Amino acid sequence: MSERIIQFIQHSIHNKELVTFIVSMLPIVELRAAIPLAILYYKLNFVKAYVIAVLGNLIPIYPILYLLIPVMNVFAKTRLGRKFYARLEEKAENQREKIEKYEMLGLLLFVAIPLPGTGAWTGATIAAILRLNPHKSFVAIAIGVFVAGVIVTAFSLLGMWGAIIAGIILIIFAIKALQSKLIKED
Repeated sequence: MSERIIQFIQHSIHNKELVTFIVSMLPIVELRAAIPLAILYYKLNFVKAYVIAVLGNLIPIYPILYLLIPVMNVFAKTRLGRKFYARLEEKAENQREKIEKYEMLGLLLFVAIPLPGTGAWTGATIAAILRLNPHKSFVAIAIGVFVAGVIVTAFSLLGMWGAIIAGIILIIFAIKALQSKLIKED
């Protein structure tokens, strides 16, 4: 389904930068699809591709953080809406312990790892459902998007080894941040 949407956008819009921007705003694919599309298919400069994809990926975050709960409260009055909202709550609850244990760092790391089921949309949804501070959540999600963008860009440029090297460096930074947080708690 995502592939068809991306193909529709590509055939409807003939501006490489705009296609990259729009694809990065889409749930599920986000910048994980937009950056490789821009670099490998459109041959855009990697810095330009990164900036466009990150900006596009950040656009939906504040609306999700502030509007998801009010919209879902209205939508939950229908049978289909109740089932959908219950599913969202269940997914958010599954992440609650990790997010609350490490607070905003947990949210940042959740968004930063470019795997299926993670990303800005999911992070913002979890933050909204768990009623986390929207401003702090936005900062954590934004940093996570920047990091995910670096990993995906490295993967697009250098293949698997580039992604592994970028991932190792970022994991080292995450471990250092967790260590300093744990030391402060003692």
